[in-house]
Formats: sequence, structure tokens, C-alpha cells
Amino acid sequence: MQETTFLILTALAGGSRHGYGIIIDVEEISTGRVRLRAGTLYTALDRLQSDGLVEPDREEIVDNRLRRYYRLTATGARRLAEEAERLRSNAHAATSRLDLNGGVAAT
Repeated sequence: MQETTFLILTALAGGSRHGYGIIIDVEEISTGRVRLRAGTLYTALDRLQSDGLVEPDREEIVDNRLRRYYRLTATGARRLAEEAERLRSNAHAATSRLDLNGGVAAT
């Protein structure tokens, strides 16, 4: 799973969000490392919706602009949990090996 996908799903795991809310949440989750542009986000949301991982939740008009909210599906939550476990396991393996080498990678 690409990092952007992981971060979007993570943002939606916190509850339904509109596009700009997802952009802000992804930036916060990644401590500023990942900054999504609107085009990138909506392309990803279309793909995630096609894959059955997210779905529209509701729409509202704010300042004469349509705001569409998205939510994680049950399938999306399962995939996110699987990916989080995969990343945790890989990180554990890496840190364990670094500890064996005294914190310094062998050259």
C-alpha cells in the first residue's frame, strides 16, 4: 500500500472527513512530511472508492460551495489494520536487527 493511501485511510479511521479536512489531517499525521494537493487527493479518493475502501458519507453546502464527506468502509478498515500490522512487524524486525548490531548498521 502506498504511503498516501495509508495516510488517507488513517485520516478517515478517525471519522468522516471532507477533502480539505483529509488534507489537513494527513499533514498532521505525517508531522508535515506529506502535503497532499487537491488533485492528488481526489484521484486517490476515486480509486479508493472504486476499490470499496471508502465511500461518500454526506454532502453539505458551506459558503455556497459543495463539501462532500467520505468515510472508511468495513473493508477499508480491515485493509488499514492489515497494513498497520505489516508495517509494525517490519519496523520491529528492523529495530531488532539494529539492536543486535549495537544500533549501527553493519558495513
